[in-house]
Amino acid sequence: MRVLMVEDDLILGESLKDYLESNGVEINWLKDDRKLDEAILMSEYDVIVLDLMLKYNKGEDILKQLRDKGIKTPILIMTAKNRIEDKEVCFELGADDYLSKPFNPKELLLRIKALSKRLHAPDIEKIGDVEIDLERQVILKNGQEVKISKTAWNLLKLLLKRRGEVVPTEVILNYVWPDKAVGDEIVRQYIKELRKILPEDSIETHKGIGYRLK
Repeated sequence: MRVLMVEDDLILGESLKDYLESNGVEINWLKDDRKLDEAILMSEYDVIVLDLMLKYNKGEDILKQLRDKGIKTPILIMTAKNRIEDKEVCFELGADDYLSKPFNPKELLLRIKALSKRLHAPDIEKIGDVEIDLERQVILKNGQEVKISKTAWNLLKLLLKRRGEVVPTEVILNYVWPDKAVGDEIVRQYIKELRKILPEDSIETHKGIGYRLK
């Protein structure tokens, strides 16, 4: 699970990053909210954790901008603002959850897991004669189970999340191979693996840009 955390409190941010990483969550901690667009463009996230009181921009404005741009990633507001009016504004702007400071880090972890699980509903995707069970990680083609590599599965999951969109190769590399220096050729290799099981022409190649799952 990959989480983008926008938090300019260095002490809190460091402690939350350490805790979440120790529980298997990959964290991109953004201390400067002005770099948010770049962070969103460069990778794909399961959950965004957003503080409201930031150094350069209001969290409420960032929340609105993300939703106006069509970003569907679940957003958890993490803030010292605890009035019901503040919560109402954020939920109306498109927040999925709201956690008031101070809080137990385990509660943040539980809420992130719940939002991530909600993101992947519905659990069954269909592409022609191929049925993909996201929760069980099972692929059926004409009723028969098909096995693919773990890496190909992660790539398929990303394409399903962004189905209908052209996913840039750079985003794919950062999502599937976050800690490895690999190039375009390896993406083509695993796209080829997926094309063997999916209906013909399901995956479009946009040369020099990326790939689109129809």
